[in-house]
Amino acid sequence: MRFEELVGWAPAEPLAGGVLLCPDGPGPFPAVLYCHAHGGEYGLGKRELTEGAWWTSGPPGPALVAAGFAVYCIDMPGFGARQGEGSEEALSLAEAWHGRSLFARMLADQRGAFEHLATDPRVDAARIFTWGASMGAGLGTWLAALEPRVAGAVSLIMLADIAPMIETGAHARHGPWYTAPGLLGAGDQGDVAARIAPRPLFVAHGGQDALTPQAAREAALAKLPPEGLTHFFQPEAGHAETAEMREAALAFLKTHAHKS
Repeated sequence: MRFEELVGWAPAEPLAGGVLLCPDGPGPFPAVLYCHAHGGEYGLGKRELTEGAWWTSGPPGPALVAAGFAVYCIDMPGFGARQGEGSEEALSLAEAWHGRSLFARMLADQRGAFEHLATDPRVDAARIFTWGASMGAGLGTWLAALEPRVAGAVSLIMLADIAPMIETGAHARHGPWYTAPGLLGAGDQGDVAARIAPRPLFVAHGGQDALTPQAAREAALAKLPPEGLTHFFQPEAGHAETAEMREAALAFLKTHAHKS
């Protein structure tokens, strides 16, 4: 089974309604599709881009614009302005009854956001990268793996294989959104991320992050081809983006955006 089949991968219509920030000038600019995180902050959603959160090293939007990138972020189902669609549990259950997953629904929306960003005349559609922490990194990594037009990805505090986490019970720390039914019959998260190569991929881990335990993150990293890969490891960090991660990821993005 291909990963596309697990999430019902299909063409998506452009999805507007998000927050778009652009540098001054006509462009076209390299761009970032920013995928917001979870953190239990259902009211935040896309406002993470402009306000930051407890898991970010300051608001990411202004930092990306200052680095010369247009950046776009949408609310995921159940977050921000879309809380009225239902709770995470209700949405997960409804999707399951239809033989789908909430993860697939979120990923489809991120693909729609990519299509919207790619049609903006201020954006260079050949230089659109994904960026996310935690839940956002999971979504951005899958999108980059399945959509070849994505130029590369920044994955913060997320990439880890699921099978080793199930063995220890660590998978239970992730919410019900993080389920792609049947994945372990086809591979694991590291196998998905490996499909991004040879396009550039930046992966950051914290050594004290209980949501990416050592065995699980090392299993995923072992599957990644070296082409285009940058791994940033901060032994004392937990499940949050640090200033050092932010600085390294921005440097990575600027280097590869100008190569594209």
